[in-house]
Amino acid sequence: MNAHDERGTTMTGVDPNRLDDQQLMKELETIHRTRHDTLLYGSNAALRVHNERMAQLEGEYLRRNPRRPVVPGRTREGARERTASDSVAPTASGT
Repeated sequence: MNAHDERGTTMTGVDPNRLDDQQLMKELETIHRTRHDTLLYGSNAALRVHNERMAQLEGEYLRRNPRRPVVPGRTREGARERTASDSVAPTASGT
């Protein structure tokens, strides 16, 4: 389905708010799987459409899941802790 949104741009696919949770997850998995190839080999127009669609799908996911679990290691603070522990010098015993 191609439709025009209020900004006058073309939208490809079903409006994300009309997808059930399972369909939304499938669309997200597909768009993330195809991201790398689109970036490397797609035209500028294809990349723009891909970006727009990904933003729509991810925005809908976040709207539905405002309290989604966040893994501490995926935060800035968690990443800093990982970096700090990785850069600790070995002790005199070699460990």
